[in-house]
Amino acid sequence: MIEFIHVEKIYSNKVKALQDVNVKIDKGEFVAVIGLSGAGKSTLIRCINRMHDITSGKLIVDGVEVNTLKGKQIRTFRKRIGMIFQSFNLVTRTSVLKNVLVSFVPDLPFWRKVTGIFSKEHKIEALTALDQVGILDKAYVRVDQLSGGQQQRVALARTLAQQPDIILADEPIASLDPVTAKQVMDDFQRINEELKISVIMNIHHVEMALQYAERIIGVRDGKIVFDGKTEAVTQEVLDYIYKGEREVQQAVEGEQAYV
Repeated sequence: MIEFIHVEKIYSNKVKALQDVNVKIDKGEFVAVIGLSGAGKSTLIRCINRMHDITSGKLIVDGVEVNTLKGKQIRTFRKRIGMIFQSFNLVTRTSVLKNVLVSFVPDLPFWRKVTGIFSKEHKIEALTALDQVGILDKAYVRVDQLSGGQQQRVALARTLAQQPDIILADEPIASLDPVTAKQVMDDFQRINEELKISVIMNIHHVEMALQYAERIIGVRDGKIVFDGKTEAVTQEVLDYIYKGEREVQQAVEGEQAYV
């Protein structure tokens, strides 16, 4: 579904955020991207939905070369990709339901955008999304009255209401306590397994990545230094991703573990 082919991303300050990235992610995978701060993890996932443009190479999603899209094509493409941020990006002074309904605004007729009137069908879809993340009972509560974990679930419900094929999550549990973080990760796992939605997550919590993801991509200095199944991740692998202490050349079940 997603394929990076010799992708590079160089920022205007000459910083090489991504260097010769070659990765293929199949539909329905749960992938965790790990590495030090500044390694290029966020850049990697944000290139997928064109939040960042790549400098060279090709990025292909379902046969579409993403970096060739323009204008309306980009907006249409992004409808298929949900994005979850650490900061939630919610309107805290309004209700949970209205925050989820925001996902339908781009496709509404002009008069509905102006009046803020949503159809019965849209409300049902929004309530269904809230039910999927276990906070249907909070639909008419103001967002600023919710806990951090509940707010992240609202953000996830808003994304689910789009009916995306892919969910990108940029440090979704970084500001949550351990118990709440586990609840949110449970949501991601259930959505991945039950709805077959691909999840690509940039995450600092290595133990959570190993517990929930089926595949780990390790990034260091903008390069993919590990790509393999979760069970192949050893302390030696983590030392290599985070410290670059030792490069081991080996294959894990026929797959290249170190790149």
